[in-house]
Amino acid sequence: MAAAAASPARELTQNPLQKTWEPYDNGLPAGHSAQRGVCMTNCPTLIVMVGLPARGKTYISKKLTRYLNWIGVPTKEFNVGQYRRDLVKKYKSFEFFLPDNEEGLKIRKQCALAALNDVRQYLSEENGHVAVFDATNTTRERRETIYKFGEENGYKTFFVESVCVDPEVIAANIVQVKLGSPDYVDCSNDEATEDFMKRIECYKNSYETLDETLDKDLSYIKIMDVGRSYLVNRVMDHIQSRIVYYLMNIHVTPRSIYLCRHGESELNLKGRIGGDPGLSVRGKEFAKSLAQFINEQNIKDLKVWTSQMKRTIQTAEALGVPYEQWKVLNEIDAGVCEEMTYEEIQENYPLEFALRDQDKYRYRYPKGESYEDLVQRLEPVIMELERQENVLVICHQAVMRCLLAYFLDKPAEQLPYLKCPLHTVLKLTPVAYECRCGSVKRRSFEDST
Repeated sequence: MAAAAASPARELTQNPLQKTWEPYDNGLPAGHSAQRGVCMTNCPTLIVMVGLPARGKTYISKKLTRYLNWIGVPTKEFNVGQYRRDLVKKYKSFEFFLPDNEEGLKIRKQCALAALNDVRQYLSEENGHVAVFDATNTTRERRETIYKFGEENGYKTFFVESVCVDPEVIAANIVQVKLGSPDYVDCSNDEATEDFMKRIECYKNSYETLDETLDKDLSYIKIMDVGRSYLVNRVMDHIQSRIVYYLMNIHVTPRSIYLCRHGESELNLKGRIGGDPGLSVRGKEFAKSLAQFINEQNIKDLKVWTSQMKRTIQTAEALGVPYEQWKVLNEIDAGVCEEMTYEEIQENYPLEFALRDQDKYRYRYPKGESYEDLVQRLEPVIMELERQENVLVICHQAVMRCLLAYFLDKPAEQLPYLKCPLHTVLKLTPVAYECRCGSVKRRSFEDST
């Protein structure tokens, strides 16, 4: 029996932008399995939220969507409540959600189907990797329908249930989020609270929580009282594992995160990038001003983090408080371009200079890193920032841009252009569905620049 003819070997060509090797057929890029980016799954993932109203489902959905997009996994949230608001322009009262309100049931089902159709389009036609289906999904029948929808379309389905019995947490969620909802724009706080509590009651009788026995074949995480405890079942792949890890690290305790760059360095003065220089005279003055500012804020249990580079450590030393060094907070590695000016890079590496302008986020310095690499490197920092309360991070421009993009939900294309000037402190305060950002550039900082 004759042996099958071997297929011709494909040539490997290095992508000049990202410095990765890619197979080519007849001079053209060949299709290969890595085209879906960093999402290490064989098929798209459908995340299904579960829980009564005011249990933090939308909070979790938005945070999870922001995190997955930041690490490079294309993700989109589909909030069924918003579909309902788009369809029914004027909300009247909780009676819309009564289980015997046939018109309400019909509209809610219509909205859920419309959202699922959009999920299908996003995952099957628009190359999305993860869709977050944000609704109550409180009955086993509804969850079975969604699970079958996922099976029919080739999606892996992962349920995220938020269970909360702490009345203080529920009340806080209603005050922080629901009272500002478009549903209650013409109501007083008391009227809105009363109506919303009645809306919750509409779901309670039919609510079927995820059960260790009845739902043993489903993949899910069950979060009790905003992280007091967890139940995790049948995690099936890498992306589900990352989702679980992330959800087990977030919390809702009020806190602030302060970001700033090191003081001006000797290489900053010369317009040179990278390296490991010490602070200039003005940089040392900034460090003193930063110490005064932090002292005046009287921040409870403040933790201070730096990179392992001299200029951030010198800045932290002036604070006179304990600090922790993180190697992963080191500045982006410019490879062969370290300690060069941009004029020298343009003169010595004109192609590299042009490629960097073409796609600053994905461009990788020869023997160095890209912003895309830096985001992956910084993921442990984000996880720990989510676990902590008040933290001051003294870092570098590229690092600060990556951290800022996560908290402000900025896309990859904008990340390398976020403004992070020297001698300026950014204060980030997570609230409800977003993160407020304030810039502190006091006169004492300005005097040192």
